[in-house]
Amino acid sequence: MSDPAETSVLAAVDGRVGRLVLNRPRAINALTHEMVRTIRRVLGEWAADPAVRAVVLTGSGERGLCAGGDIVAMYHDGIARGTASAAFWADEYRLNAEIAEYPKPFVAVMDGIVLGGGIGLSAHASIRVVTERSKLGMPETGIGFFPDVGGTTCCHTPRVSWAPTWP
Repeated sequence: MSDPAETSVLAAVDGRVGRLVLNRPRAINALTHEMVRTIRRVLGEWAADPAVRAVVLTGSGERGLCAGGDIVAMYHDGIARGTASAAFWADEYRLNAEIAEYPKPFVAVMDGIVLGGGIGLSAHASIRVVTERSKLGMPETGIGFFPDVGGTTCCHTPRVSWAPTWP
């Protein structure tokens, strides 16, 4: 693996648990297309690995799990009249569906800020952990964007909330 300071998703197996850490703390772990592709690839590998019994998703830094999609990248794509944002959303929606159907327990620690695409990653988890610091939202609804990354489709899995005991 490359230097953690340059890696936007840290993936490691710790005993029987696959740990995914969103690693862009200065951007409150805002999702890039590279991050979505990395998570999808790693989850596919771990789904087939009998040594991995569960997956835990967390965010680095103190501010939160994920502030949603990388708005700066989407802004630049829009100015350039590009197609990168549409490709990002297509892959993110696929990832959310894969998380919802993941064959092993998927634990999302929704500590701190969890917005937009961060809701998409975590609301579909089989186990969602919220804390006294959790602040969830779908700010894109304020501009008329329909929140199908998770804001309206997350109610089919059981909900479990508890405070984590690990750092």
